[in-house]
Amino acid sequence: MELSRFGQRFARYSGIIELMDDLGDALSENPDLIFMGGGNPGRLPEVEALFQQRLDDIMADPNERHRLFGIYQSPQGDLPFRQDLARFLHQQFGWPVGPEHIAVANGSQSAFFVLYNLLAGEMADGSRRRIHLPLTPEYIGYRDQGMCDDFFSATRPTIDHLDDNLFKYRVNFDAMELGPEVAAACVSRPTNPSGNVLTDGEMEELDSRCRAAGIPLIVDGAYGLPFPGIVFEPATPLWNDNIVLALSLSKLGLPGVRTGILVAREEIIQAYTRANTIVSLACGTLGPLLARELFRTGEILDLSRNHVAPYYRHSANEAVEEFRRQLAGLPFHIHNPEGAIFLWLWFEGLPITSRELYQRLKQRGVLVVPGEHFFIGVEEDWPHQRECIRVSHAQPSDAVRKGIALIAEEVRAAYA
Repeated sequence: MELSRFGQRFARYSGIIELMDDLGDALSENPDLIFMGGGNPGRLPEVEALFQQRLDDIMADPNERHRLFGIYQSPQGDLPFRQDLARFLHQQFGWPVGPEHIAVANGSQSAFFVLYNLLAGEMADGSRRRIHLPLTPEYIGYRDQGMCDDFFSATRPTIDHLDDNLFKYRVNFDAMELGPEVAAACVSRPTNPSGNVLTDGEMEELDSRCRAAGIPLIVDGAYGLPFPGIVFEPATPLWNDNIVLALSLSKLGLPGVRTGILVAREEIIQAYTRANTIVSLACGTLGPLLARELFRTGEILDLSRNHVAPYYRHSANEAVEEFRRQLAGLPFHIHNPEGAIFLWLWFEGLPITSRELYQRLKQRGVLVVPGEHFFIGVEEDWPHQRECIRVSHAQPSDAVRKGIALIAEEVRAAYA
């Protein structure tokens, strides 16, 4: 079969495809694998019970049931949902947001594909513009979303060495340039894969620099603020008319409903909605119907603060202590766990690549993600890229401890 340029670009194998293939294998076909790879959230009984009750309420109401199954929603997303979400954001944070500033997507992955290619790539005047990543490593799912090559640029971080085998990436503002070739800057907060939470000061500086450059700042809050709130350090939600805030219901425990949310100025939302109508026609209704009441009552914040964030804070602390015990004596570093559902491990001077370590661990029955996939837009050769792995701590603690023991065995064997 002969494929078009589009087909050749998007049908090729990539890091995100490998990650999702591993996820499907671990969760569906080979449940004995210890899944410490992708971003599937943990199972929280209190959260599941809440959504079960909401689903029962929907199914018991003929009008709601018909709304779920029987009608198309607006391409911009269910209007009552957008109204309740806008009211929530205005009441809780004082943001001047109305339903016209919100669009719903069939998952944030598809939202980023449309958003990125609206802003960057080949321009009408023949020039080419990029998405700039101020902090790398960044989310693996961004890498292959551009419709052309050379779609991303990035600024290498500075690295702070902390006590107790911890380290932290920081935005290197001295090295960051937002020239005319940059269409937008994008950060995830918490950062996927490292769990880094950019400080309020870093966010304000990024916002200021993007405004000065005349470009939007995209903030991927899939794990962050204001929900699901998987943030362990003090941090303030940030939005204004130059910020595109991307949110998701997945890490609340609803990855299967594929509901992403964009909050942006009306001009961007209108352009996004028109493009998304061509790509997706309309958005699914299950996620908005399940979550609408949470925003109307403000219960979404209680759910995040009292159930979701504490679960992952506890599992992160447990995993860090277990890695310290199992890896004692080796040249390892763990990124300070400030949020999200991962640990980011750096094995300084690792004699094999993280890709080879991933393959060895897969043979042992434990799945991680090799680090080199995450250094998007870094053009120079940097050995650090091949010395890191991302490890999820979202699964039950017994499985996580078993997986950590196997990781430690293979790392020791590699150094030996």
